[in-house]
Amino acid sequence: MTPIRKLAFVVNEPKAGAPELADALIALAREAGVAVKRAGSHPVADDFLAGQDACCVIGGDGTLLGIAAQAARTQVPIIGVNRGSLGFLTTFSSEDIRECFPTLLSGDFQIAKRALLACSTADGHHGLALNDVLIKAEVNSRLVSLEVTADGELVTDYDCDGLIFATPTGSTAYNLSAGGPLIHPSAEVIALTPICPHTLSNRSIILRAGVKLSVRNLDPKSTLLVTLDGQRDHRVADGRPVTITLAEERLPLVQRRDYAHFSVVRSKLNWSGGVVERLRA
Repeated sequence: MTPIRKLAFVVNEPKAGAPELADALIALAREAGVAVKRAGSHPVADDFLAGQDACCVIGGDGTLLGIAAQAARTQVPIIGVNRGSLGFLTTFSSEDIRECFPTLLSGDFQIAKRALLACSTADGHHGLALNDVLIKAEVNSRLVSLEVTADGELVTDYDCDGLIFATPTGSTAYNLSAGGPLIHPSAEVIALTPICPHTLSNRSIILRAGVKLSVRNLDPKSTLLVTLDGQRDHRVADGRPVTITLAEERLPLVQRRDYAHFSVVRSKLNWSGGVVERLRA
């Protein structure tokens, strides 16, 4: 890859150790002749990543999700450094990044292209989501009745607490907690997982790339809340449809050349394989 000469930093300042780590990495970057800019408040300006070669995010997955849509639109690769809890997206630990940062600046890394969801509402609201789109009733205590179609064909009607539409990247987030499947991040699919469906038969559905999904509220008296990546909310009333597709954009995510997805899953989720796995240990 081309060496990094302009590097933006997005730092979750309240995270323990994040400001100090940012200071250390910025010093290393400047020593290498790299031009640096830094943001410590969120959200960042809409043009924050303009002209940058990469963006180093120091915090947790939530911090990365806050800059993901802009990075996808500008095609600025993200280096995710974990100062949070799980860190599926921020795959570099503090120790890792200190060790390999000069190597990354020289361009010795690989880029994974992660799929995003494009979500549109009838009132002209558009957004991108790296993990998931959540559709539920605005009032948390209420069930919601939702009609889902795929390319104009009825899938089914759901009486549930809500629906999760997840990317493969987001399959390890809310989708997993709701009983949805793990999906390899290179797969070009959408997972549809109902939350607490009021039936024994509803299960997750995996839908192909290119599908156009439409969700409509069947209760005209209630308002839907559409949430992208747990951060951006939009209200939809009057039974107007919400449309979800795989986005044309992809998020470029910086990884070490020896990155292994299932190694991360085993580590982050304490996922073991039983007797054989224990014997290997």
